[in-house]
Amino acid sequence: MTILKHRIHSLYDYRKSLSSTEFNARGKNISRCKLCLQARTWCLCPHRRQLNSEAAFAIVMYDDEVLKPSNTGRLIADLFPETYAFLWSRTEPNTELLNLFSDEQYQPILIFPEEYATEKTSVINSINREELSNKKPIFILLDGCWREAVKMFRKSRYLQNIPMLSFSPDFLANYMIRKGSRDFQLGTAEVASLALESFGETHNAIALQKWCDVFKESVLLGRNKRPAKDIKPFSEYLAQFNITHEKAILAGL
Repeated sequence: MTILKHRIHSLYDYRKSLSSTEFNARGKNISRCKLCLQARTWCLCPHRRQLNSEAAFAIVMYDDEVLKPSNTGRLIADLFPETYAFLWSRTEPNTELLNLFSDEQYQPILIFPEEYATEKTSVINSINREELSNKKPIFILLDGCWREAVKMFRKSRYLQNIPMLSFSPDFLANYMIRKGSRDFQLGTAEVASLALESFGETHNAIALQKWCDVFKESVLLGRNKRPAKDIKPFSEYLAQFNITHEKAILAGL
């Protein structure tokens, strides 16, 4: 079975080529798939299913973030082909990234908390399709730990002039209630699902959330540190994803 590579796979290869030493992630002794980076026994690649979307994504990654098996940014590219990925540079912004921002077919929208907005930043709490003037939104996600994401924003003036989508507390709270979580820490892919929901692509958002669930379970199974009674069959997670994926496909027809 041939697995198509996406842009984050290519960025991973490029970042590895820059390293003189091997990147040692947590669970470094696990035999991993070279594409999804999960334990080979729980490889996600055969289960990937693409979706159609009227939105695009640009993921700006901090240094070695793309090398981490725990990174969820790649999950977005797994499902949505129009996902771009770049390494962040403070001194040399990526030319292709800047060209995307000026491309007439796109409306760039940075997803980031409103509290970090500058005087130049226009802040919105939801997406109004009519105001997009037939342009496709390209959601910009800063991918790294929280400290790194803040640094990327503050050190990149070109990001501060882009409209900022900041989710309201009520919107986040409703998501957390549905998710059954008590903390407000979101992975990059979860933030992308919120952006899709705000854009009105609810079925795509749910499918991405279920793909996140499949990913998280594959990570835990690879570590194999839970009692057997606490483990739900992996097939159940895959079934839930496949159901929501089919609904998303039908909704997009």
